[in-house]
Amino acid sequence: MNVPSRYSRCLFYSLICLFLLPNSIPAAEPQSEQTDADHLKAWQEKGVEYARIMSQVKWTPVAEGMPRRKGYFEPGKEYTGVPYSSVKYVGRYIGFDIYLKTFLAAVENPDSVLYTENLYGKVANAECYYGKVCSSYTSYALQCGVWYVSRLHNPPYREGVELVEPQTAQAAQVGDIIFTPPQPGSHVEIVTRVTRDADGKVTHVRVEESRPLTTKTTNRSVSTFNSHLAARGRKLFRITDLDAWRGQNKAESFLFPNYEEDSKTPVINRVLLLDRGDWVPYHKDQKVKINIMDRDAAGVKSLVVKRGDKVVKEIDQPGKGVIELSFSTCGDYTAHCIMQDGSLSQACEFSVCDLDFSMPGKTASQQQPWELKFNSDNMKVIMALLVNEADSYDYHHIFVTDQDRQRGTVVIPANLIQTKGKMQVWLIGENRYGRLKKRRDILIQD
Repeated sequence: MNVPSRYSRCLFYSLICLFLLPNSIPAAEPQSEQTDADHLKAWQEKGVEYARIMSQVKWTPVAEGMPRRKGYFEPGKEYTGVPYSSVKYVGRYIGFDIYLKTFLAAVENPDSVLYTENLYGKVANAECYYGKVCSSYTSYALQCGVWYVSRLHNPPYREGVELVEPQTAQAAQVGDIIFTPPQPGSHVEIVTRVTRDADGKVTHVRVEESRPLTTKTTNRSVSTFNSHLAARGRKLFRITDLDAWRGQNKAESFLFPNYEEDSKTPVINRVLLLDRGDWVPYHKDQKVKINIMDRDAAGVKSLVVKRGDKVVKEIDQPGKGVIELSFSTCGDYTAHCIMQDGSLSQACEFSVCDLDFSMPGKTASQQQPWELKFNSDNMKVIMALLVNEADSYDYHHIFVTDQDRQRGTVVIPANLIQTKGKMQVWLIGENRYGRLKKRRDILIQD
């Protein structure tokens, strides 16, 4: 009697478990659908991974005053994806000019530049001091050393890229870019997943982009994707040769972007933070505002600032609040607190750098080469960026060689600039904490 009874119970429980098993694994793809993940090239896999570092990060403002399109980010509300802001040379692009963790540290400091600086009205299409735009988002995902503006992502401005045929979801692949022509501003998005049914037909296309207020992820059905593509003159492009598309602009040739560091979960200092967050470069003699927060109320005995191993400043009983300092000696610095119990707080890390350049005068000729003379300290000059205010397609990266750095000059070739008018010239340098930019303007004539 006992044996059949036990057998019946076991059979009953087995049937129940078998019935429940499919519902117990919510993360699995439906059996009727599959993604293209197994067929991706290495750069496509990295592109998805890198795009999602920026699109899936979560953060919560701790104070009022962080600007966004038509208002401010709400304190205490969690946001997904980095903020949208075209910071140009004034602020800093997340991932290119600063680490992602630098932004996340600034979020936790109510007196940081995120809450005290507003680029609205100062820089076109900008609000927040740290941010991304569509082109810096896709350029980061596509492993560039510096961003390509959206209108220069596709032919004839880039090699190794072609128009996808047919222009439908069924032809889409991971890594494809969707370009919206200027109206007046252009836009670019990136495909990060293609889902197919058991017969291999595409059912959904996931697209990611940087747009106000933060990055956006949209998983569109075939009909919705096709409608999206057909609107506003959009075109789907495919990068067939990433190295040709990037040219000299390869992330692996520079210190930034630093994908390994950006993918980590940082430990944010709870005792003190800098006005620019943490792990960040400053210009020489620029004010460094250290906010002593002591968020765990452990009691602060003193503030200690060191350059390398040398103590350069010590303040006893600093109390809570912001202390402003400036440093005329370039180098790598740390700031930490000695607590009342004698323990040391986590240190904030920053660097002090010099970066400057001069040009031959107020004007230069289209038809003749001319030079930028530059100098730097604790920062490696990596490129000059030329932006024509009269022609947004007249946009040039001049990469600085080791020989250029030894001479302290970089040559702007003759006939490089296509349109006469005012040219913005940005000099960009980097060190292990990030990048700094310096801008001067010159008038291009015949």
